[in-house]
Amino acid sequence: MSRSPLPSPNRPIVLVGLMGAGKSCIGRRLAARLKLPFLDADKEIESAAGCTIEEIFERHGESAFRDGERKVIERLLEGPVCVLATGGGAFMNPQIRNAIKENATSIWLRADLDLLLQRTSRRNNRPLLKKGDPRTILADLMEQRYPVYADADVAVDSADGPPEVTLKRVLAALRSHFASASDHGSPTTDSEAAAGGRP
Repeated sequence: MSRSPLPSPNRPIVLVGLMGAGKSCIGRRLAARLKLPFLDADKEIESAAGCTIEEIFERHGESAFRDGERKVIERLLEGPVCVLATGGGAFMNPQIRNAIKENATSIWLRADLDLLLQRTSRRNNRPLLKKGDPRTILADLMEQRYPVYADADVAVDSADGPPEVTLKRVLAALRSHFASASDHGSPTTDSEAAAGGRP
């Protein structure tokens, strides 16, 4: 059965989740599908600071990074409609979480511990994972953050396979979310009535 096209959002779509969940990878593909610009909050923070996130952590500490992160994300949410991938800790900040809730549609990319460990092991620029055993750190972060990530508008399980598998799940979840919001009169998009039936 053919799907109705996903309506063009009139507010940003923000991807949240732990490092390794696939936020940037899926975000780029989602933006291309929706014909929207893609922004990576971490890259925007590095551009604003003139150094890498790892260097920010080393020179100024995590609290300074989180403050800069908040300012950058709030600025991006006020800009043109886009798909925005955020860092793993961003949604834990109540101010950022409220800004996302008020100005965007949020998607939690959920992944299990083994998948996160597998993906994060490919890169060595994760400051939080350099403080001890990565499996233990990720497990602790899951315990702390998953209940908060659950406040996102949509939750999608990140697949251990081609990115297109997860992308299809995200598109189906968005279609369902927009259709539901339209049924309840929410102003999430300009053309939610075109979202069609639920997947």
